[in-house]
Amino acid sequence: MRTHPLLQRLAAAGVRLGLQRVEALLEAMGSPHAAMPSLHVAGTNGKGSVCMMLDGCLRAAGRHTGLYTSPHIQQLNERFRIDGRPISDARLDALLVEVDRRAREWAHARGEARDDGGLTVFEAETLAAFLWFAQQELDVAVLEVGLGGRLDATNVVTPEVTSVVSVGLDHTDRLGDTIAAIAAEKAGILKPGVPMVVGLLPKDALSAVRVMAKERGCPLTVAGTDYRVEGTPEDFSYRSARLSLSGLSCGLSGAHQVQNAGVALAMLERWSERRPELAVDEAAMRAGLKSAQNPGRFEWLADDLLIDGAHNVDGARALASALAALPRDRPRTLLLGASKDKDVRAIAAAIRPMIDRVFTTSCAHPRAMMPGEVAERLVGLGVPVLPAGPIEDALPMAREGRGLVIVAGSLFLAGAARDLLGRT
Repeated sequence: MRTHPLLQRLAAAGVRLGLQRVEALLEAMGSPHAAMPSLHVAGTNGKGSVCMMLDGCLRAAGRHTGLYTSPHIQQLNERFRIDGRPISDARLDALLVEVDRRAREWAHARGEARDDGGLTVFEAETLAAFLWFAQQELDVAVLEVGLGGRLDATNVVTPEVTSVVSVGLDHTDRLGDTIAAIAAEKAGILKPGVPMVVGLLPKDALSAVRVMAKERGCPLTVAGTDYRVEGTPEDFSYRSARLSLSGLSCGLSGAHQVQNAGVALAMLERWSERRPELAVDEAAMRAGLKSAQNPGRFEWLADDLLIDGAHNVDGARALASALAALPRDRPRTLLLGASKDKDVRAIAAAIRPMIDRVFTTSCAHPRAMMPGEVAERLVGLGVPVLPAGPIEDALPMAREGRGLVIVAGSLFLAGAARDLLGRT
């Protein structure tokens, strides 16, 4: 996996939420983030899938799109796309060099004796994305929040439409330890008067979003109230006050993708109202949803190998629900790995009814929990648990039994599985 030297140097700063550095640098760069209209998507789970669906539908309508998502599965370039195509190594390198130069100049002008401009990795990536998008004269940029919302580096835009796809307990050390607190952080992307689409949220989360939306004069479009989706990814319907679609299909697998598609369609409705000259018609909606792909999310790599980036309890529950819809006609092995800050036991417990044994593993990511520690945390889970070493060893071992192998717990682990099978 290729990493730019600048990002390696900045990695020591870790995650540092806040907008001051990004806002100041963007102003110094001529405000490239304001060069195009945007759609801004937050949520605990599903936001990446919604972004992929939005981008697919907009491109099917002939729009010139930019797409910025995170994290990547295999290569950093995946995070930056124009009209569906990832950025080249050369262009990304040039953008990061430019961001680095600007950040150093800014830091020196402030009298700060530092060589990195004070940026985090995600801030540098986000600035690079805005610079690139501004150079492309886009019709629209689709932006995925990195972490939370209120203090996320992407939260410098004034978009046409925002959304909170879902809210669950994740990153509680940074976003708060209650559903309402986390919802308030994610709804921090609300901008005065800008409409927001809300997915199926817990009651406390929806209440928190409603309060903030009222304070900022933001019209809300709420799942289950203002629009409804029903069916399976292969055949579902969408109904709102102004739009009725049936016989829809989605290129993404898993029952939870129907709700994600509902968020995307509701956002496109609001987008088309605010930007009628760039509206997305029914045909483009159908085509974009059908063609949508998001590697590492309930993705079949072989008839015996399924990968899913589920890395929190809500994601694990969605995976379990999707597994429940499959025939239980062969043994199932969960190949589980996770980052050090994740509640790996809760993740495994949510999936446990759908599997027969667990092999614990890890990938070559600096935040990866070691297989032995994962296994220790699963003592008493109720199914056999075996530490199986790094994924290069564990994956062939898990597939020896000719059952179904499910790789889960981390998007980085999903990416490692794709690398091993030569998927790009």
